[in-house]
Amino acid sequence: MTVTGIVLAAGGSARLGRPKQLLEYRGAPLLAAVLRVARECRLDQVLVALGGAAAEVEAAVDLSGVQVVHNPDFGSGCASTISRALDEVDPHARGIVLMLGDQPGVRSATVAALLDVAPPDASAVCRYRDGRGHPLWFGRGIFPELRRLHGDKGVWTLLESGRIPVLEVPVDAEIPLDVDTWDDYLALQAQDSR
Repeated sequence: MTVTGIVLAAGGSARLGRPKQLLEYRGAPLLAAVLRVARECRLDQVLVALGGAAAEVEAAVDLSGVQVVHNPDFGSGCASTISRALDEVDPHARGIVLMLGDQPGVRSATVAALLDVAPPDASAVCRYRDGRGHPLWFGRGIFPELRRLHGDKGVWTLLESGRIPVLEVPVDAEIPLDVDTWDDYLALQAQDSR
């Protein structure tokens, strides 16, 4: 049985006003930092889902070792991107790790902690010091539920619904910053310079 990582990077960056996947972070595009972490993890397959600015992202970001999944319906929300990516998941995968393409502070050790508890018929979330956050684990038995989601917050609605078992994995850190606005990007740069 294998494990697939899905890096969600299909958003149109409407709040930021430019492709956040391409913002400079440590001398490379922001998405490149997330993919670097994904490559360090015990993942047998890494998918990166693109939508908004896909052509520019493919031209600027090192996508070696990952499989690109295009979601032309990215504007309808993250759920459509997850559903599209599930079509490409290895049929032998026992589950998926969902990572955000705009959250470069996630560590490979955090993904490893998720995989240590990853059950095939349940989900797992990271319990940081300041709340729950990504990355997330979904066993193969949860895929039908994931396919029924809609919009941008569907995953969290599912996790909080009580319909599926949810394990919490303690992470001794704050929730890593993700970039939705220019202020978020400035905060990420400031945190990185400390």
